[in-house]
Amino acid sequence: MSVPVIVTIGKATQDVFLLSSKSFEPHEHKGVLYEQLPLGQKLDLDEVIFTTGGNVTNAAVTFARQGLHSKYIWAIGTDVASQTILDDLDTEGIDTSSVVQDESYRSSYSVILLASSGERTILNYHGTALPDDGHLIDMSALASADWVYLSGLGDMTLLELIVSHCIEHSVKIMLNPAGSELREMDKLKTLLEDVEVLIVNKEEARQIVEGQTLEELARHATNYCPVVIVSDGPNGAVATDSRTVVTAGMYDNVPVVDRTGGGDAFGSGFLSYFSQGQSLKDSIIFASANSTSVVGQVGAKAGILHRGTTLHDMPITEKDF
Repeated sequence: MSVPVIVTIGKATQDVFLLSSKSFEPHEHKGVLYEQLPLGQKLDLDEVIFTTGGNVTNAAVTFARQGLHSKYIWAIGTDVASQTILDDLDTEGIDTSSVVQDESYRSSYSVILLASSGERTILNYHGTALPDDGHLIDMSALASADWVYLSGLGDMTLLELIVSHCIEHSVKIMLNPAGSELREMDKLKTLLEDVEVLIVNKEEARQIVEGQTLEELARHATNYCPVVIVSDGPNGAVATDSRTVVTAGMYDNVPVVDRTGGGDAFGSGFLSYFSQGQSLKDSIIFASANSTSVVGQVGAKAGILHRGTTLHDMPITEKDF
């Protein structure tokens, strides 16, 4: 079997993590956790960590570290943040030949205030939005792709355009829809008919279909696409390929250092195995391991597993659909 070519399309960010054991302690008010930053004061930091993020670039690193042909497509600027992102992707061995650099564009930029609990507050600059006609995206690159991984694209018109090109080139799609796509539910449901793998959390799944449990939601969502994964953070996930149903718990009960990128690591971990013909169960095991490793370190990419990592057993069951 040839090595799968997986294309990721979407925003990239420069991430700056600010760590302070004293200044960023979580507070709770009426069930809402928040961080308190007094005006007019200087707050001491324990550490500052510069890294890169963005849903699909995090996924691209998983694919590359698993030995797949990982290709990233987007338009970025020539500013320092954009160049840092590009250098980071190149270092990981990701194919960036279709990335467009334009001095009028700015990449996304996030400052993450990281509490000791692993929860965080993110200050996000969204960067320059791409035209929704897709002229800055190298759609011709899809002709050689086996899969396209889409997450957090943030533009329904652009998403529809990319999906149509995938159909034209017989490219399989894995989709993790963002809030903007979920707000246009009628259009999203139409697109799901052309999606091979849908991954959503429990709250997102309930916006698409009826159901209370993870299994109910996953089963009902197969009315739209054949493979569905519904996650519930530390409570595990349920996945089905319309033939079997896999229920997974936590891979490891380890301390959470930073939750940033955990979901991206799960989704891309799944596809890195599934695209190579691995079973639904084995794909979920690696997805869980990859996510657990990522949330144990600061940043979305540092903990992403490399090919050949030894996996151990985890709480997981499989039954007929």
